[in-house]
Amino acid sequence: MLSNASFMKAAKALAPAVRSYVPARTYAQVSGNFANQKVAMSNLEQDKFINYQRIEDNLQIVRKRLNRPLTLSEKVVYGHLDDAENQDIVRGQSYLKLRPDRVACQDATAQMALLQFMSAGLPSVAVPTTVHCDHLIEAQQGGAKDLARAIDINKEVYDFLATATAKYNIGFWRPGSGIIHQIILENYAFPGGLMIGTDSHTPNAGGLGMVAIGVGGADAVDVMADIPWELKCPKVIGVKLNGKLNGWTSPKDVILKVAGILTVKGGTGAIVEYFGEGVDSISCTGMGTICNMGAEIGATTSLFPMNKRMSDYLTATGRANIAKYAESFAHNLRADEGAQYDEVIEINLDTLEPHINGPFTPDLATPLSKFKETAKKNGWPEELKVGLIGSCTNSSYEDMARSASLAEQAAKHGLKAKAKYTITPGSEQIRATIERDGIMDTLTAAGGVVLANACGPCIGQWDRQDVPKGEKNSIITSYNRNFTGRNDGNPATHAFVASPEIVTALTLAGDMTFNPITDSLTGSDGKPFKLDAPHGFDLPPKGYDAGENTYQAPPADRSSVNVAVDPKSNRLQLLTPFAKWDGKDITNVPVLIKAKGKCTTDHISMAGPWLKFRGHLDNISNNMLIGAVNAENDAVNKVKNQFTGEYKGVPDVAREYKADGVKWVVIGDENYGEGSSREHAALEPRFLNGAAIITKSFARIHETNLKKQGMLPLTFANPADYDKVQSSDKVDIIGLTDFQEGKPLTLRAHHADGSSDDITLNHTFNPGQIEWFKAGSALNLMREKSA
Repeated sequence: MLSNASFMKAAKALAPAVRSYVPARTYAQVSGNFANQKVAMSNLEQDKFINYQRIEDNLQIVRKRLNRPLTLSEKVVYGHLDDAENQDIVRGQSYLKLRPDRVACQDATAQMALLQFMSAGLPSVAVPTTVHCDHLIEAQQGGAKDLARAIDINKEVYDFLATATAKYNIGFWRPGSGIIHQIILENYAFPGGLMIGTDSHTPNAGGLGMVAIGVGGADAVDVMADIPWELKCPKVIGVKLNGKLNGWTSPKDVILKVAGILTVKGGTGAIVEYFGEGVDSISCTGMGTICNMGAEIGATTSLFPMNKRMSDYLTATGRANIAKYAESFAHNLRADEGAQYDEVIEINLDTLEPHINGPFTPDLATPLSKFKETAKKNGWPEELKVGLIGSCTNSSYEDMARSASLAEQAAKHGLKAKAKYTITPGSEQIRATIERDGIMDTLTAAGGVVLANACGPCIGQWDRQDVPKGEKNSIITSYNRNFTGRNDGNPATHAFVASPEIVTALTLAGDMTFNPITDSLTGSDGKPFKLDAPHGFDLPPKGYDAGENTYQAPPADRSSVNVAVDPKSNRLQLLTPFAKWDGKDITNVPVLIKAKGKCTTDHISMAGPWLKFRGHLDNISNNMLIGAVNAENDAVNKVKNQFTGEYKGVPDVAREYKADGVKWVVIGDENYGEGSSREHAALEPRFLNGAAIITKSFARIHETNLKKQGMLPLTFANPADYDKVQSSDKVDIIGLTDFQEGKPLTLRAHHADGSSDDITLNHTFNPGQIEWFKAGSALNLMREKSA
């Protein structure tokens, strides 16, 4: 057994408030020597230091080259350039080569990331890296029982992760420690840092001024292997916050409003950067909430400027030294005066209403005052079955305290929740602190069930029993994502997203149309009463309680550690390299499926019960595209084998094609691959012999994941050409023998009636990515170069 290294606990009391910075009036450089200040990146990594000097030096070069004011996100991103002197820098065009400060992986995606890293043959990760066990714990009965069950069921996966992290010098957070993004905020995020994480909600760390970007495991492997990480130079969308949050309005309502404005793809290719006087009225964890859910608008990441709220949070979590260091670097932790954004949105917090978004998509935003009439007009189920608070988006001390203030008011009138009510603490530290402070007792007294410190129902890890599958019903959550069937696997469930306060209020009422600002509840005495606006401290007055020690540091001597992978396992499988490109154009291959409408990574590679196979590529490939709607027959998981004429499941037909040595393509709609960062949605088509995914448009992470695995993500130059391709077509992809950056390819669609159409396809491959394709995958190329 591996010994557990002890780690420094969070501060037990709040230190005196630190000063806030003075907003910049010019973009004049502030020179300084930051290299002589050795400030540890984390209390758990005393030998790894924040490198503000690199940012300072890079920006000196970039400013001379660009000669213009810089946005905050530009400062952080360009400050991490691998070669600031020679890097081409054009927003929305250039591919930047960057040096991130750290990598974070959750347990579901870490399995494949570590398997890929192992196959590269390197002895240790090159940058600080952590793995967090949060995805594999299913919500059933409650925290302790669910955790014990998960540890038993997932033992071989946890053993693999524990031994692999120890072997390769990676920090390991055991099951029960909490959700990756909350742990990162509490222990690792710092202003001005650059982090990549194998989860789409990695941007949560933007609440501490960090550029934190969700990626696939192959990108993480690059950074762990000391290879510069590539990112298309982001555009920058500015969100100016005026006024001050008040009353029932919470930080969550800011991003719910922004999602309604930008839609699920409006942030694609851009960093969303918040600024303005309203920023200071938002807590650090509230800023994390806003950045976290920026993933739902397709944003590369989201970011807030350094301010006193961040300093207070750093101090409260035992990192006053980082707060002080960041304050000395504040000139590079805020936008320059006159910085130019590609788009600017203004939101007045004084008048911002609480919002409820959904159902079935996180960008359908309805102000609370309009929700009742909208629900009735659309026939949404008005009875609320379950209210769920917590998750990586909204599980801070402030979230729990404000929700408890409502439950406490209801208790004084003898009222408990009329709908089922669940609470998910974001971390062991949050759980222990709200238990100590009586907040948990208040929530459970209202009828709440406290779940494990894990993702749970947010990602479909919910053994829901109160409603049979197929029954139309409504739930409301403080989560971030509400695609069809996302939370409970029931396509008839209408899932809505709101702040924890609104979720709690509606759960007390048991009614989706209840408006706590205007409507009354009825107490046990039969008398009506109204809820006062929620209230609660953003930081615990008694300081944080770290709770149980759930961290495993890598051992000093790693030479004797053996990584546990049973060759007979049905959950873990060592990887075999994909075949290289054969040097030819693709000809006469069938369309496996023409996907109709929204096709997220949940449709391409479902989570829920499939999470257990995340380390076994062959087994998990049995879920490939089983949620996609076939345009030919409007059916799910029913496609035609073009050689036999039989209709079978999508992965079944793909396996038949593969067995016969036949490649295939997928045709997709808008924003294909929206949602989670899961690279299995790219690995599975590659493993089952797919050649190309051809769509109207792609979500950023999925497009990159496909490239990394040697697939061809291509887009119709004219989106209307989607209609020309038929499910029964066989197609050619012409131009690969002269594959070049910026040069379109041609799709020749051979129709069943003997006619054909030539269709122009665009791509975003650069020369380095074309080499990935030719080598068969980015990992193949890495292995070739290291041989």
